Amino acid sequence: MRILLSPDATGAGVAAAAVIASSLGDRPAPVLGVATGSSPQPLYRALADRVQAGLDLARATAFALDEYVGLPVDHPESYHSVIAREVIGPLGLDPSRVHVPEGVSADPVAAAARYEALIAAAGGVDLQILGIGANGHIGFNEPGSVPDSRTRVVDLAPRTVADNSRFFDGDAGLVPTRALTQGIGTILESREIVLIAWGESKADAVARAVEGPQTAELPASFLQRHDRVTLVLDAAAASRLSSASLPVDAGR
Repeated sequence: MRILLSPDATGAGVAAAAVIASSLGDRPAPVLGVATGSSPQPLYRALADRVQAGLDLARATAFALDEYVGLPVDHPESYHSVIAREVIGPLGLDPSRVHVPEGVSADPVAAAARYEALIAAAGGVDLQILGIGANGHIGFNEPGSVPDSRTRVVDLAPRTVADNSRFFDGDAGLVPTRALTQGIGTILESREIVLIAWGESKADAVARAVEGPQTAELPASFLQRHDRVTLVLDAAAASRLSSASLPVDAGR
């Protein structure tokens, strides 16, 4: 894993956007994997600045990592709505090229299979953006997820439901308890991965993902299997990493 450090979340977003712009710049029609939640928000803001400055993503195809099961598409916290608000508009994406799992499908298991097939039909993901949960989840692959898992229906961990209540007026009872998510195996087939994390609440999960054993109890640890992963961290998120894991110039 390559690790880039920034002093704060804004700087981490700028650094992550630079990596993405460099990676996608020579691809006329890239396939981008997009995450939701608070972690990638600084990245999307910085990437939007690059779009305003001339980065053209109009021909990009995008696949969202996940979607709540049963939440109406027009709910402001559905990932259909979040992606439209935070990704499609700011990044100048073509809405017809942006795909989100069908969380309102009457048969979410079949919807998961269709989504997996759609990613494959697009030739796979060139670059996957990730955040990381405080419990080490990536996408909605909660502790217990295995490394060869594919897009599927999952039950959300109580910690995830509690953490996501901030998007639902602080009421955990309003947070859906199931989701459709790309599997870890699906994520690991991306040709490149950029994970952004900031804040002290992510420090333990980051340290275990980078330095701990690969284990289903910390799904992000399976990123160690990928040979093109960049972690972009602020100082707080990196605070529990050993000096051996930090860039050589981190203390300068």
